[in-house]
Amino acid sequence: MNGKVIGTGPYRATKLWNETIKLFRGGLPLRRHWANFRSYDCSFTGAEAVDYLHDLLRRNYNFGPEVTRYQTLQLLRKFLKAHVIEDIKGRHGTEDFEDNGHLYRFPPLSPLKSFPTKPLFRDCGDLPRLIRWDDYEELPQRENIAPLKSSVMTSDLWNKRHSVAIGDVNECKLIRRKEITTKQVDHIWKSMTAEHLQRVLGLNSLDGVLNPTHVNGKHIVHNVFSVNKTGIVVLENKAEDMPYWVVSAMKCLANWPNGNGSKQPAYPGFERDVLKTVADYFQRLKEPLLTYHLYEVFVNILSLQQQQEVATEALQLSTLLLPPPNRRRLQLLLRLMARVCQNPHLPPLNDAIATRTLMVQMFSHCVLGSVDEMDLDELLSTKLVTFMMEHHNTIFQVPAKLRSQVQEHLSHLKRAQIKYAGSDTDFSASPAFCKQIRRVESEEQRVIGTQTPLQALLEGLIADRELPAKDKRKRLKQFQRSYPDVYNYRFPTEESKAAALPEKAPRLKPHLMFLRKPFQPFQRSWSFRA
Repeated sequence: MNGKVIGTGPYRATKLWNETIKLFRGGLPLRRHWANFRSYDCSFTGAEAVDYLHDLLRRNYNFGPEVTRYQTLQLLRKFLKAHVIEDIKGRHGTEDFEDNGHLYRFPPLSPLKSFPTKPLFRDCGDLPRLIRWDDYEELPQRENIAPLKSSVMTSDLWNKRHSVAIGDVNECKLIRRKEITTKQVDHIWKSMTAEHLQRVLGLNSLDGVLNPTHVNGKHIVHNVFSVNKTGIVVLENKAEDMPYWVVSAMKCLANWPNGNGSKQPAYPGFERDVLKTVADYFQRLKEPLLTYHLYEVFVNILSLQQQQEVATEALQLSTLLLPPPNRRRLQLLLRLMARVCQNPHLPPLNDAIATRTLMVQMFSHCVLGSVDEMDLDELLSTKLVTFMMEHHNTIFQVPAKLRSQVQEHLSHLKRAQIKYAGSDTDFSASPAFCKQIRRVESEEQRVIGTQTPLQALLEGLIADRELPAKDKRKRLKQFQRSYPDVYNYRFPTEESKAAALPEKAPRLKPHLMFLRKPFQPFQRSWSFRA
């Protein structure tokens, strides 16, 4: 039960709150305690509650081993305020929970939070459908050039061009999509990124998780392409970047002891003051780096962390949605946290807390938080920030599949195509999906789609009365060599062939050629002299 992962869905923090209360009430050992010469059945001490809940949270994958005893104490204080627990005199709300021998008990029914009304973001007009070939323009025709007329090919020209080219080609036009604008490119990235995110999260819809109006395609394009060699976002407006003194302080800690480029005096405790300078800047930001709008998206990702590759891809997609200044700050902060934790030359930054735990506690609420502070925000942010810090080198990479599919779609839109006049079939729109068929069906479709025009060409050749019989027989032989299946289907027997083709006069042998002239009897002329 402790390893259960709460399923994805909107308002997951409320689900976790209710689930934690059920586990806490159902598992905490209750017994008789004495206080002030009086016994209290089914009670527990504050220290017992902290011990049990701390162990419960650390073993629960939704929170993990990074949960501290202090965070557990803070959660129990929220439990007391919400009347999940009460002291043995029935008081709650105003008292402060104490981690000692003070006695507490459960009320008859610990209140669970009700789920707020789920907001539906049905208006998906801001998420445009992928641009397709529905809109096209004809390529401009060259002026002052007479249109080419259909011409009858000679036998030699016919053989050179195609062995079965019969008749005139239908009038056709060369078309192409109008020039793709920057705004359309932004919309394509926006639409395809949202679709990929929905698929990775395993959701049927992003309703209640992500409002389409909060997705900016321009931000996505900037985060993909405007980066330096190390993958850090580069801002066009330098006024949106962090102050120089903050960047210098972060470099100092990240490269300690060689990061004091300003040559400031390195007095004892200098590194702690530098860390405090960086922490003060991030803690004073107006909203968390992951923004309030994307809170539900990142909370949903928490349940995917057992599948590391899936969780990493989900973070890659989600962080693309961030405004570029937020993404840049987050990249630099996580890189700083990772380097500080891995630097053996850096002195301890706190006398009581390990460096890794200190970094997570100090910056987690600067990364993730809700606009209405949730009771589990601190625990959830700790879990997420720990994962992001451990995988900061990969979560800011653009998913290769997303990049290739967007580029393939844009390339498709830029291709010129041919449209035949009177054609009932429109091949201009790219298919929305593909349906898998059996190999036999595929072969049948291939044969039918290829043979139909060839059969028409063969019939046209047979019906051509202006073509001399000799040339017709010659072309039919060429057709038979090139397409024996179509030819044999049309002429299964010699009788069918003889019925459709003109009869050929029999060729006489040389010794019988004289029979072609009418017989004349031998006559000898005689002449006499008088």
